[in-house]
Amino acid sequence: MSTNITWHPSLSRQERCSLRGQRGGTLWFTGLSASGKSTIATALEQHLLQLGLATYRLDGDNVRFGLNKDLGFSEKDRSENIRRIAEVSKLFADSATIALTSFISPYRADRDFARSIHSAPGLDGTLPFIEVFIDIPVSEAEKRDPKGLYKKARAGEIKDFTGISAPYEAPEAAEIHIRSDLVSVEEAVVQITEYLEEAGMLKPEVNGKVNGN
Repeated sequence: MSTNITWHPSLSRQERCSLRGQRGGTLWFTGLSASGKSTIATALEQHLLQLGLATYRLDGDNVRFGLNKDLGFSEKDRSENIRRIAEVSKLFADSATIALTSFISPYRADRDFARSIHSAPGLDGTLPFIEVFIDIPVSEAEKRDPKGLYKKARAGEIKDFTGISAPYEAPEAAEIHIRSDLVSVEEAVVQITEYLEEAGMLKPEVNGKVNGN
């Protein structure tokens, strides 16, 4: 990192939250390919927007084709992919936006890094970081296989495919754990929304404080 840079102070996070009337934070969706991460995250994004909350979803479609189009799928590139996404989601959260990130993010260390930069102490305090584990057995994910990726991985056409020829390190203590083969998308959205309500993230902020708390 260049040493010839200086941090420039700006509006405080508290001011942004008060002016926008909401808290920011990151919901980090992780799980195998075809687990339903993006489907659930998309439905949640729509629901939160309908509630009047500024929300934005980051996934492979809008990140791998732009910001991270220079990265492949080696372990090193996967880690860099997640590092960049973590930094971007932190910026969204700091702007008083709810960021939804939907990526396999197979390595526990990378997800721990994403959490750590949200929880790093600073002048504005920490940012909410909520890990959402979209859990599904590999056998069930293979049955879904909407893009035919598991079939190609089994045939050796795709190398380093998570769950087949590359590891997936499941979360040990995710804030939200959803078995997507046992619940509907609508039920998953309800489960996440209830968690956000209990965490006070759906209540408007007034003068830097959560209204109603």
